[in-house]
Amino acid sequence: MNPTTLPRHELAGLRVEVVESPNADLVGLGGVVVDETTNTLLVGTGAGTKQVPKAAATFRFTLDDGQQVIVEGERLVARPARRTETTATSKWR
Repeated sequence: MNPTTLPRHELAGLRVEVVESPNADLVGLGGVVVDETTNTLLVGTGAGTKQVPKAAATFRFTLDDGQQVIVEGERLVARPARRTETTATSKWR
């Protein structure tokens, strides 16, 4: 996995932080992606699991090698299995 292909990979287990959102309560929320649905990421935090709408946030993911990648949540809106099986080079897949 690298910064270019991150949206096509499984996100569970990655560290994530919400860097932008119209909902000010979500900005700064961080933890580990526990699970995801078509429209949300479930983030495990010190205060429990929080559900974050993908389309309403911009995320900063930290890869295993320490690289940080910022992804617009709208790019992640899809069923996880459908998103990960896409092999096209389009930035929207």
